[in-house]
Amino acid sequence: MIEDKEKHLESVRRAGDYIKGLLGGRKIPEICIVLGSGLGPLAGSCEEYFSVPYSDIPGFPRSTAPGHAGKLIVGSLSGKDVFMMSGRFHYYEGYPVETVAFYVRVLGSIGVKTLFLTNAAGGIKTESVPAFVAIEDHISFFADPVLRGPNIEEFGTRFPDQSNVYDKELISLLEECAKDLGIKLSRGVYAYTKGPQYETPAEIRALSIMGADCVGMSTVPEAICASHMGLRIVGMSCVTNLAAGISKGPLSEKEVLDNAAAASEQSCALVKEFIRRL
Repeated sequence: MIEDKEKHLESVRRAGDYIKGLLGGRKIPEICIVLGSGLGPLAGSCEEYFSVPYSDIPGFPRSTAPGHAGKLIVGSLSGKDVFMMSGRFHYYEGYPVETVAFYVRVLGSIGVKTLFLTNAAGGIKTESVPAFVAIEDHISFFADPVLRGPNIEEFGTRFPDQSNVYDKELISLLEECAKDLGIKLSRGVYAYTKGPQYETPAEIRALSIMGADCVGMSTVPEAICASHMGLRIVGMSCVTNLAAGISKGPLSEKEVLDNAAAASEQSCALVKEFIRRL
């Protein structure tokens, strides 16, 4: 929870000034892509201007999740200047939820207008894996409220509407890109849980009844923070495993990483085409 509004604002300004200083007068990208599991190779498709470890940016935590490089990349992808978060932060790593979403406020405050969130997820209503889901809404009952504490009016209103967190036009554009590339993409609701333990079969049954199509341990805190600031958001899940009670065997990190890697070529192609048309 943010307890000191002015201290938090100063932390955001300090990190933003550091990043702007690295840009050296270069125009600030208006797009940020967050690379979830399996999308790490996308960084290699980026014409990199520079990259910086998160640990060098004031206020940024370290990313400890497997497969997350832990650096901010600035470069050109499909002809567009972008920020690329090569790895993200998770509540289960021990960070407060406001720290998990800190980068959103920093990049949004210096000029990012569109946030592309990607993740690996467990499939609740998916018959096979890997599969791709365009996130059209989310369930966050299990989330610590990222906006808890004094509201920062510089970012947004005290009680932000959540009717359209994920931009409908951007979802349609992502669907068009998938269709033209021959990639199967469905729409669905993403449910957030804190982790790091996988969900129980009973939790999955409950989430299914509530309307969730897939489930994971990221994305929602960032999406809430971005929507509070008025950013346009598009989200995509790569379903890398069937959820507990649906899967025929025990869940494992290896299965997630293996299927994310298997889907990497398609997921990277889809993101690149989306950015090209944006």
